[in-house]
Amino acid sequence: MKILAIDTSSSNCSVSIVEADSNSFNIIESKDSNDEKTHSQKLMPMINEIFTSSNLSLDNIDLLASCIGPGSFTGIRIGIATAKALSDVKNIKTVGVTSLESLAYNVSEEGYICSLLDCKNNNVYAALFMKKEGKYYQLGDNIAESIDLALDKIKEILAQNEYNSSTSNITFVGDASVLYKDLICEKFLNFKLNFSEHNIQSSISLSQCAYDKYTCGNFGDSNAISPLYLRKSQAERSLEGNKREV
Repeated sequence: MKILAIDTSSSNCSVSIVEADSNSFNIIESKDSNDEKTHSQKLMPMINEIFTSSNLSLDNIDLLASCIGPGSFTGIRIGIATAKALSDVKNIKTVGVTSLESLAYNVSEEGYICSLLDCKNNNVYAALFMKKEGKYYQLGDNIAESIDLALDKIKEILAQNEYNSSTSNITFVGDASVLYKDLICEKFLNFKLNFSEHNIQSSISLSQCAYDKYTCGNFGDSNAISPLYLRKSQAERSLEGNKREV
């Protein structure tokens, strides 16, 4: 099956065409542009470019994968709207993947994986995963908290899953894992820690997760994808603050 994957949830606008089946995963074409302010202008030209360079068209695509967030509110809407439009044109099935799931797929090592995304002002998005025998499983819910509270919640989820520091390791991935590395090391003092070097969100990892979801029956038409907002936008928070001051 051929998958067109779109990720516009971060500063990196990423599109890929991959071919996947139960035995293989091949990248046909992939393109990235690290300029968040131009996602709306660059996304469709990038998609056209990878179709042209691969000698493929939308008629060849079996599945559309889009990042649904959390992340840039504007970027998420751009990516999802594009995926919905392409899906409706050719009646292509869609799969939504969270940015935290996609980041976890950046990690190839088995064990626990903690995805951490910075959302400014000491706040993060976080989620804990387990990779076992090549399969990824999310443990607990997505988290949107201050970095301190988020790390405490990750430790609680680990305890609920009977984490054993002598036999298990945790790999932290995402821009917040770089930004808050010292605090992570302090809070997880007696844990076996790894820090991934692959901290940029990618449509390739997103497509890998999308294929796994598809094989589990987790897909639908264009209505199957919608934005995942774990916290209110800055504009909404500012408006609420102004109302309280009045």
